[in-house]
Amino acid sequence: MAHVKLNIQEGEPSSFDIYDEDGKAGEMIFDIKDNDLTVYHTEVDTAKEGKGYAKMLLDAMVAYVRENKLMVIPMCPYVHVQFERHEDLYRDIWNKVNEGE
Repeated sequence: MAHVKLNIQEGEPSSFDIYDEDGKAGEMIFDIKDNDLTVYHTEVDTAKEGKGYAKMLLDAMVAYVRENKLMVIPMCPYVHVQFERHEDLYRDIWNKVNEGE
């Protein structure tokens, strides 16, 4: 069973990392500045695609953002597409104002 671990780094990008029985299988790279969490990149190992790992990373990030009362700037293409496709689910945390920065 896969699980997501939060990896906060001081002075460099942080990540949500996903692990399964084989070790690290993917990551979602982000930074937090003020009240914004900017997601830059989501990647899952090619051999692990189709297992829902990217969605698990997205769900962990969304839960973290809501728990910490942050807003999301989705620079990552995967996250941006999910926010557009399911805007009703993410409207409350989508910072569209700062998206172009």
